[in-house]
This record gives sequence, structure tokens and C-alpha cells, in this order.
Amino acid sequence: MTTIAVVSAGLSEPSSTRLLADRLASAAVTAVEADQPGTAVDVRHVELRPIAHEIVDAMLTGFAAPGLAAAQATVLEADAVVFVTPVFTAGVSGLAKSFLDVLDKDAVADLPVLLAATGGTARHSLAIDHALRPVFAYLRAAVVPTGVFAATDDWGSPEDAAALDARIRRAGVDLAWAIRASRRAPQQVDVLAAPTDFASLLGGLGH
Repeated sequence: MTTIAVVSAGLSEPSSTRLLADRLASAAVTAVEADQPGTAVDVRHVELRPIAHEIVDAMLTGFAAPGLAAAQATVLEADAVVFVTPVFTAGVSGLAKSFLDVLDKDAVADLPVLLAATGGTARHSLAIDHALRPVFAYLRAAVVPTGVFAATDDWGSPEDAAALDARIRRAGVDLAWAIRASRRAPQQVDVLAAPTDFASLLGGLGH
């Protein structure tokens, strides 16, 4: 079983960021199945918008509430990650960066990662390379060469849509290759022992 975590930092509903994430996930599944016949692929979506408050709280307190903890575990246990963010003012969204800030420093080490972004204009297209790729390089992720940027126009004319589709397919192939070549060791989330209840801690002090 190959598990792909698809992290989407879209802020609206519906979201072009989630739409791009879904298409990239589909392309990755197709490529993995073609590259490794008989391999089952499990796609697990991580939407950051519903846990935005938990992400901010974790930055302030260092504690991950259940929704954020589940998202972190999904990334940690995955065999690969598709990470998609909207771009604002030539930079990735604060929500996307904040999620990366509250990940464990080794969470994506050696993990195959496909980066993608959406924006209103093609002028933002370099944000993947100058704002997002360096962060994952710092985290020691195995980022695939092909990043996918989708501007508003890319969803419009047949020619632009076809070009976007070709980039998506190529990125899926890159990720499939990276998964097969990955040196990522199996990861498990540390499970804390159940806390001792207060009455047991008090023991027989009341007698």
C-alpha cells in the first residue's frame, strides 16, 4: 500500500487550490499504478482551512489540538505528499507556512513531495521556487523537479487547460518515480500512554 497525503491550503469554498490538489492526486495515483503494477494507492486529504485556528493556537502554545494532530500524523505516516497552496502578493499563504512551522522538524525528511500553487495571475508562478521550495529544502524533503502552478487563465481556454493537464501528468510521473526511489524509512506517530486519572494520583491521601 502506498499512501499519499494531499495537503490543501485553500481559503475559499469551493477552492481552485483543492481542485488542483485533486487533479494532482489523481495523476499521481495513475502514475504510481502504472509504475508499480498491483500497488494499491491510498489518498488521504488534509484540508488546512478547517483547522486554521488550531494551527495558530499551536504556534502560540506548542500544543496540537486533535484536528491538527491528525493532520500532522497523516503527513508523517505518508509515503509521499502533494502540497498545494494559494499565492498572495508573490508569496505562499500564511496558513500553508504556519502549518509547516508547526510540523516536527523531521516530519518530511526524505519524504517525496510534489509542490503546487494557484494564483490569479501567471506573475505569481515563481512563488513555488522562491518561496516554497526553499522551505521544503530546509526540512530535507525529497522535492520532485516538476512544480505545478495554475493561474486563473489556466482553467479557461482549451489550449491553456491542455497545457496545465500536461504539467499535472508530468508532475504525477515525477512523484511516482520519487516514491519508487525513496529512502524514506517507515514512520509511526508516537502514541502517548493514557494519563493517570486524578483520583489515582491522590491514592489514599484522603483516608
